[in-house]
Amino acid sequence: MGAGKSKVGRLVAEQLTVPFVDTDDLIEARTGRSIADIFSTDGEAAFRRIETEAIVEALSGDQKVIALGGGAATREENWEIIERAGAFTVYLKASPSTILERVADHTHRPLLAGLTRDEMLAKITRMLAEREPRYERARLVIPTNNTIDKHAMAERVFEILRKATTA
Repeated sequence: MGAGKSKVGRLVAEQLTVPFVDTDDLIEARTGRSIADIFSTDGEAAFRRIETEAIVEALSGDQKVIALGGGAATREENWEIIERAGAFTVYLKASPSTILERVADHTHRPLLAGLTRDEMLAKITRMLAEREPRYERARLVIPTNNTIDKHAMAERVFEILRKATTA
């Protein structure tokens, strides 16, 4: 959440000349509902099942760059699907305070809805502590704190991908 997955992913996809897929956008398109609505009406467990289906769909077909929702890595099943597909995974790592600065004013974050800034920071910190071991399984980890420019980050990911696929 707030690490730059969608922005950087779009730029990397452009450089690779492949499609970009954001699984949250895919979920909203397939269900005709917002992520926030799915969370509030059906709950997080139902959303995570739908998210797994979206990951399977996104990984099918030709090569593409895929941005997963921040909680996708919480399900071992998703990692198994991603690893079976042979996907090159990238974790854009940000500190809780950096994430808070990037998402505090966004109203579409269901896991942070209705919280004060202090409560948001505490929740982000807890979520990262729980998720970090899963995120660290990515083949590439890129810190995104401070003034990392999305174009520079995309270029770095592109260069590493290029080297990995030509090695």
